[in-house]
Amino acid sequence: MNFFSGVHCSKCNLAYPGNKPINLCKCGAPLLAQYDLETARNLDKHKIRTMYRSIWDLAPLLPVQDKENMLNLGEGNTPLLIAENLGDLLGLDYLYIKDEALNPTGSFKARGICLAVSKANELGIKDVCIPTAGNAGGALAAYAALAGMTAHVVMPEDTPQPFIDECKLFGADVILIDGVISDCSAYLTTVKEQKGWFDISTLKEPYRLEGKKTMGYELAFQFDWELPDVIIYPLGGGTGLIGMWKAFNEMETMGWIGWERPRMVAVQPEGCAPIVRAFHAGEIIASQWENPSTIALGLRVPQAIGDFLILKIIYESRGAAIAVSDMEIKESLPLLASKEGVLACPEGAATVAAVKKLKQQDLIRAKEKIVLFNTGSIYKYLDLI
Repeated sequence: MNFFSGVHCSKCNLAYPGNKPINLCKCGAPLLAQYDLETARNLDKHKIRTMYRSIWDLAPLLPVQDKENMLNLGEGNTPLLIAENLGDLLGLDYLYIKDEALNPTGSFKARGICLAVSKANELGIKDVCIPTAGNAGGALAAYAALAGMTAHVVMPEDTPQPFIDECKLFGADVILIDGVISDCSAYLTTVKEQKGWFDISTLKEPYRLEGKKTMGYELAFQFDWELPDVIIYPLGGGTGLIGMWKAFNEMETMGWIGWERPRMVAVQPEGCAPIVRAFHAGEIIASQWENPSTIALGLRVPQAIGDFLILKIIYESRGAAIAVSDMEIKESLPLLASKEGVLACPEGAATVAAVKKLKQQDLIRAKEKIVLFNTGSIYKYLDLI
């Protein structure tokens, strides 16, 4: 049973079928997957929660329709850790960490890339490409290898060597570019059509988002259908934040949860904070950040194609956007490790730096349920350690 019904534009709402390869809408905006959620009300949410082991246990609400195309390396079902020691230190009674480092290839990128490559495989695509700061490239290389596809991974030259070596070990074609991720994207724009590569960049196809939305379903499962009060999320391209919000709306439509939503807090580094700047200016789109710089390479995204979606979610949820310094990120790495036994990536450590600031500014309260997202493993950042 599968309730996938096609895709529609996030801006102009134009509909497209889901049985052909597609990237953006004609208007240039991201496309979103749609489902027959009224019929999906017949799903037994308690059975799904009880049986849940990986993202594919949500297959009726995912876009891949043939079971043979559902690639599986064990993605999803990551732990929700009670951060009692860190919470005591910060004066927070219900602090949690959603630890995405336990996904295949060591990051949350496995969720989205798994779905994108699975759907690309179902649609007969053989060559896939991506611009990446590291973790997305490793995930693409792994799932493309599993599917028998060729991955073309374009990375900045200053990407830490473990990320590059990982992609090569999985058999990917690795291309290094002088610049940042936006320069990698610009390079792909000039060559992908000529070479016949299908682009699965963040929000430039509809299905990576569907993998990321499973984080939202898992939070509902882990909190017994009552969502947390605050989600603090390290934001680069924003797929995870948009995906979780989509999951919450889907669950409400199916009658699985009520109308209450967490306040969504986006965290960015001070050296690359276009969403934070736009939020504090009350804008609905974010202008490009010039000369981005940060140790949290996954957050070095000078302009997000889904900026208008990200900002809309922050405003609707009565959330916030906050910037942290690289020094605050560095200080948070050993703090999280020594208090909770979690070796977070710098992007994950940024949420610890953010929660301290939010508490100081009285933007979060002691009795609220607060979830920090650690999006990946520290082990690929050996130089930072």
